[in-house]
Amino acid sequence: MNNKLIKNIKPLGFTWVTNDPFLFCVHHRDLYPEGNDQMGPAASLSGRNIGQDFSEENDWRMYHGHKVPGFPAHPHRGFETVTVVLEGFVDHSDSNGSTGRYGNGDVQWMTAGSGLQHAEMFPLVHDDKPNPLELFQIWLNLPKANKHVTPYYNMLWSEDIPKHQIKDEQGKVSEITIIAGQFDHISAPKPAPDSWAANEENQVGIWLVKMEAGAKLSLPAASADINRSVYFYKGSKITIANTKIKPYNSIDVYANEQTSIINSNENSYLLILQGKPINEPVVQHGPFVMNDEAGIRQAFMDYQKTQFGGWPWQNYDVVQPRDKRRYAIYADGREEIR
Repeated sequence: MNNKLIKNIKPLGFTWVTNDPFLFCVHHRDLYPEGNDQMGPAASLSGRNIGQDFSEENDWRMYHGHKVPGFPAHPHRGFETVTVVLEGFVDHSDSNGSTGRYGNGDVQWMTAGSGLQHAEMFPLVHDDKPNPLELFQIWLNLPKANKHVTPYYNMLWSEDIPKHQIKDEQGKVSEITIIAGQFDHISAPKPAPDSWAANEENQVGIWLVKMEAGAKLSLPAASADINRSVYFYKGSKITIANTKIKPYNSIDVYANEQTSIINSNENSYLLILQGKPINEPVVQHGPFVMNDEAGIRQAFMDYQKTQFGGWPWQNYDVVQPRDKRRYAIYADGREEIR
């Protein structure tokens, strides 16, 4: 291992270990069957721990859903969620009155800030064929100064997210989907306004990379204080600094050095997270992330008192009609349809 380029290599579990300013990442890959009349799985749920179905022994899970897979209403405070849906759909509803359906390359950026409830359900919209789902949810911390900002929710639609192709000297192609930050001087759509990513000096990057078999890609150098992690989640093998790496491993690399990734004989898929660390204490208790225990206690008291605005929807597991297109309705009444 070249210690001048690689800090460490770690296997990936159900949740992925991240570095400041990120809190964690989870990769959901579920091979859901056809949907029933309620857009749940047209299959037996016998033997599953309904409401807490996280078993990795099965090729799909209900998570906290009872009829439709997903995560019914739950609160957050003090950080952001960035949800990247590669395949399938997510129905969003929150306590500010925002709602929508997104998927197949769309990204939702939500700043929980002072407190927000939201539901994330995975409707199985197809009743005549399988409904595979693949997504990442990335938690990005907020600095102390922004822990109590006004909650914010915005969609980054797939059509608006840059997909930058780079050919190496052999003509092999790597495609970089730039969700946050810059890559090769190409910028992502603007992040949430109070995000750590909103300040370009923090060099926050969220990049999805697809490398053609045999391709070589150089990651541009950043500042020495930037944390950069490469998550190799699908493929056969990649090589970094003469170190051969198998899939489902993360590689922390020194960001101030240009790092070359060499792919093997099949397509490889990577998620790259980078950013300047916030360098503040992190105290997390479930859905709340603050700087100290007092902040956590206050979050629980505030939630018990205010429910972070209450829940304006009839059900905690809101699912849109089967034929609904990708769309978003925001708390200020704005509507986007795709």
